[in-house]
Amino acid sequence: MELRTLRYFLAVAQAKTISAAAEALHVTQPTLSRQMQELEEELGKTLFLRGKRSITLTEEGTFFRKRAQEVVSLLEKTTAELRAPDELLSGDIHIGGGETDAIRLIARAARRMRQDHPHVTFHIFSGNAEDVMEKIDRDLVDFGLFIEPVDLSGYEFFRLPVKDRWGVLMRKDAPLAARPSVAPADLRGLPLLVSRQNMVNNEVAGWLGETHDALQVVATYNLLYSASIMVEEGMGYALCLDRIIRLPEDGPLCFRPLHPAMEVGLNVAWKKQQLFSKPARVFLDYLKASLWGGPAAKGASAAGTPQDDPATA
Repeated sequence: MELRTLRYFLAVAQAKTISAAAEALHVTQPTLSRQMQELEEELGKTLFLRGKRSITLTEEGTFFRKRAQEVVSLLEKTTAELRAPDELLSGDIHIGGGETDAIRLIARAARRMRQDHPHVTFHIFSGNAEDVMEKIDRDLVDFGLFIEPVDLSGYEFFRLPVKDRWGVLMRKDAPLAARPSVAPADLRGLPLLVSRQNMVNNEVAGWLGETHDALQVVATYNLLYSASIMVEEGMGYALCLDRIIRLPEDGPLCFRPLHPAMEVGLNVAWKKQQLFSKPARVFLDYLKASLWGGPAAKGASAAGTPQDDPATA
């Protein structure tokens, strides 16, 4: 199977017609149609459902598209790294992570690196821990920013010198808004929006204690922005981390911390024995210098091992 075939397949999947994909690829329709038929024969699977006006993917086709996108993305990433001039630090740095205000620490280090190396480009992916780990394992992101609790035993990582605080996002006219904090008993019977990440929910369940069985979960969420809209529209209260959603003074929402306080640590992780690209290797130096002081590398020097850092886990 050639890379060209994967690109052809992805073009057809996006365009949803052979004619539109052939035009975009600058090939003839018979050539493209034959390539797709040969691909299906090679795989022994039907990838397309061919209708009169459009083409849709089968379940196998949808799975194959995801893998094809990963292969093409990884090759493009590797090619760009190898083609970068030795005398000029340039290329791409891919960072994945959950929603947290700690992304500011990443942003500050990235800004300082861009000042010294303007030809470096950063790509940010937002997702839950499972999504980010999968991308690290497939070499699609260089670093992951993880919110505890999370099992990072299979990765190199260090803990950031900050913590996030759990609380409740609510409308300002909600009864609980008049209180400085929220206790477990306060949530009994209230309509709640909660994260769908299992390890996070287990941590919250431990904080709630017996009250957990009396919770009324009306929705789950992956990223908080959509959940905040549902809260604003009167759907309920969202259990979440502080400082993810901006809350202007004249806005409709407010945040109240949990009491007893529940804080979580944050970690930057990467693949064990990872062979970093030059930009990724240097960015790790910039991040460590931004967090703990010391000079940041301006060239392609090797980053220190995790044990070099005072906050290394």
